[in-house]
Formats: sequence, C-alpha cells, structure tokens
Amino acid sequence: MRRSLGERLYIIILFVLALVFLSIPTSSLAEQFEVTRITDGDTIKVRGTSGEMTIRLVGIDAPETSHKKHEPGQPFSQQSKKHLTELVLNKKVDIQGFGHDRYGRVLGLVFVDEKNVNLEMVRAGFAEVYRGEHAKGFDPRPYLEAEKEARKAKKGMWVQGEKYVSPRDWRRQGE
Repeated sequence: MRRSLGERLYIIILFVLALVFLSIPTSSLAEQFEVTRITDGDTIKVRGTSGEMTIRLVGIDAPETSHKKHEPGQPFSQQSKKHLTELVLNKKVDIQGFGHDRYGRVLGLVFVDEKNVNLEMVRAGFAEVYRGEHAKGFDPRPYLEAEKEARKAKKGMWVQGEKYVSPRDWRRQGE
C-alpha cells in the first residue's frame, strides 16, 4: 500500500511530536505530598496517596551531614538541615520532577505555597548550586544569581570565606 506525500508527512509529524513529548523531563507529580522527614539539607522524604518517596532537591548541593554517630559533618550541615526542616517538615508540597538520580531518588523542585524551596536554600546560604551535570531541562541561572548574592552578603555557609569547601570537594576528601 503506497501512501501519499501528505499521509507520510502527517505520520512523520506525529512521530516527531511523540518523540518531543516523551523527551520532556519536567513533569509535575500529579498529587500533593506531605514531607515526613528531612535527611539533610538537600534530601527529604515525602508521603502521598501513591506511597512514600525520597526527593533529592534538584540543582542544589548542601553541606554534608555525617553518617557516623557523634560526628558533626561538614560545617553548616546541621544549620542547612534545620533551615530545610523549618521550610517543609510536615507541610504539603508540590514537586516538579526531573527524573531520578543514580540512587533512585526523585530529582525534584519542591514548592510550598508556590515558593521554590530549592532556590530558597541557595538564597539563605545553606546550599550551593550543584557543580555536576544538571538534570535535563533544569535551568541553573536563577540559582547561580542567588548564590552570587548570598556569597556577597556572607549569608549562611558563605560566612566562612576562604575556608569554605564545597560539598562536592568535601565528599571527595572522605573517599
């Protein structure tokens, strides 16, 4: 069966549209979630009707908490965790997903009453912009600007000045 040029173009256009639709990484998770636990300054646990999930706040990196008992972790790790706790614990949040990380956590933008929690962590000086490869579709520009302003104002962890070590470098020191 031979198709006309118009039919072939129609099929090609549908195929391209399907590919574009399937490649869009950002999607709003269809339900609201309640934050049940704060793991550290960039990771939370949430519960919704579909169950419990771990969310890694996309685009940011907070000071590392210690995984050993009675060790403080990286400077400002506890303050970062506390700030995130104040922002989201036991609150209803909306999540815009950007896929999963290598540990199976959802990479997400977290919103409380339409306020971008990820960006707020950077503005407050309790997280930096993630230094690795960003999730597809994530725009780091507003975060870079917020980090620049927080550094200049010496907010949160930026008060350390030259003594500051990024979470990425801190993790590498522990390897």
